[in-house]
Amino acid sequence: MEKTNKIPFEEALNMTGFGKFNYITLLVNVLVILGTVFEIYSVSYVVPMSACDLNTTVYQQGLIASIPMAGIIFTSYIWGYLADIKGRRIIVVWSLFLSFCSSTLACLSPNWIFLFVCKFMSSSALAGTYPLGLTTLSEFTPAHKRATMVAMIGTVFTMSFGLIGLLAIPVSNLTFSYHISFLNINLVPWRLLNFLTTAPAALAAVATYLSYETPKFLLSNGQEEKALEILKRMFEINTGKGREDYQVHSLSLDESRSEDSKGLWGSIKTQTKPLLKLPLLKNTLMLSLMFIIVYFVTNPFYVWLPVVADAVVHTRNSGKTGLNLCETLRYSENRTVVQENQCTLDSSAMLVVFAVTVFLGLLNAVLSSTINYIGKKKLLICVQVISGLAGFCINFSTKWALNGALYLVFLIGILNFGFLCTFSVDMFPTYVKAMAICLTMMIGRGASVIGINVVKSMLAYNCELAFYVFPALAFIGAFTGFMLPGDKKKEEVSP
Repeated sequence: MEKTNKIPFEEALNMTGFGKFNYITLLVNVLVILGTVFEIYSVSYVVPMSACDLNTTVYQQGLIASIPMAGIIFTSYIWGYLADIKGRRIIVVWSLFLSFCSSTLACLSPNWIFLFVCKFMSSSALAGTYPLGLTTLSEFTPAHKRATMVAMIGTVFTMSFGLIGLLAIPVSNLTFSYHISFLNINLVPWRLLNFLTTAPAALAAVATYLSYETPKFLLSNGQEEKALEILKRMFEINTGKGREDYQVHSLSLDESRSEDSKGLWGSIKTQTKPLLKLPLLKNTLMLSLMFIIVYFVTNPFYVWLPVVADAVVHTRNSGKTGLNLCETLRYSENRTVVQENQCTLDSSAMLVVFAVTVFLGLLNAVLSSTINYIGKKKLLICVQVISGLAGFCINFSTKWALNGALYLVFLIGILNFGFLCTFSVDMFPTYVKAMAICLTMMIGRGASVIGINVVKSMLAYNCELAFYVFPALAFIGAFTGFMLPGDKKKEEVSP
């Protein structure tokens, strides 16, 4: 083959095959997502466990629990910009490293304000890692496997929340306490749990540092020789053949590039402009709307899953029957308050949370493996419809087991986080892809912050209405899903 013959990047990527290299890349990004979820959602467990040690009020606990999402929204766009300019790999490494340092510092918190600040810093550092992990995985994966691999990450995201609960059970039941005088703190179990949940970020940082920058990013930045070397390495690992057998000597990238600009803000403006102009404006608005709906409808109920699980378990154990889910929540809320300074977690409820997340994770794995056959658009719409139907039925069930089952089915809407990302990685060119994904997810997370507070209030004061309004919004999300681009015809795959 002549060196002057340029091969389109997607064709060259497909020629590397699919094998060990792709699975190693998946494993690295699994560690990235695991480290991110552990750090962001660990506050759901660390906050109640630290209440006695830090003497926090309910209001202060709420502030600490909500700050990670605020940190993510605050810096997500900046990380996306940096990843499009400096590269995916180096930004993910720095994000994870800074988060690990900040969260480790939080283990030494003498008061709730220090913990609040450290958690804000750690979540701000991690803001871009989830979308950048998806971007990296997509740019290493041939087109015919891309949707499946990206969707599989949703399994890790879903199950990680339950894994924290499983880890919290033995740690919360420990009773050690050692006073460190020069820091004026007590070394107690919640500090250990906080460190254990931040450790995966350090491991993920090392794994990412030892990996490669994506060849598509290198090519889009004029580094064709480096991109070719990585593609040859992928071919070598996947096929077991020598690099000389890889019959690609020159690459072309059928995408536009951003304009050169001077200064930080000028550069950010240049990177942002294509997302707010045709033809990409339509994609930006469409995905932002879908992320708003999915995050607003489902994520709040996922966040409050431990509360719901605790209410169902308590009501079942008390022998109370004939209640729908909302009546179960009210019954649990009105029960006799537990002993003062009780800062351990309910083990049975945490096991229920773990079981629910395992189910959702396995379901995501099954659906992800069929995405190329069913089609990602059909799959997303079906999940929205089924989730909405289950939510509508919740008010009409008076059996505790059916209450739990319907709530579980309602939660499958969270799987569309991953399915939406399979659209994101295909709908934007490389030079703005990371920023686009970070921007649309940031908008969705902003909606989630509002939803979390709205759901908390409605579950307490107008619970039944919540299970009419939010399922209705799920149906609106299904209808909106019809506007997403259809699945491309299957490309021929090399054996």
